[in-house]
Amino acid sequence: MIAQTANSTASGFPQINPDICIVNYYTNSGKLGLHQDKDESESSLTKGLPFISISIGDTAEFMFGDTRDKDQATKINLESGDVLILGGESRLLFHGVSHVKTDTAPGWLKEETGIRPGRINLTFRRY
Repeated sequence: MIAQTANSTASGFPQINPDICIVNYYTNSGKLGLHQDKDESESSLTKGLPFISISIGDTAEFMFGDTRDKDQATKINLESGDVLILGGESRLLFHGVSHVKTDTAPGWLKEETGIRPGRINLTFRRY
């Protein structure tokens, strides 16, 4: 279902049927330096198949750019429920998390789930 939704909203990207989900948990002091995801098959990378990232919990400052220079990177906030899709030409952008913003998860999410402080990221991709 996620793949169908992503395909219908991401026209211009090649169709993807994810076969793996990577789950990362970031504490409120967590971060991830600028990097490129190039572990998929040569076929996936050549086709520019997208990866789909879903954020849950506290807001993260996400950075991306053409180089590993964090001072030159564009920074955006990814809030709980946000979906980020990188594919096609954007597939090999350097990207990372500069920091997680404390106590920014939606109140209802904390009340209903008892979620711990921090951020959960689900990344769907085709290997």
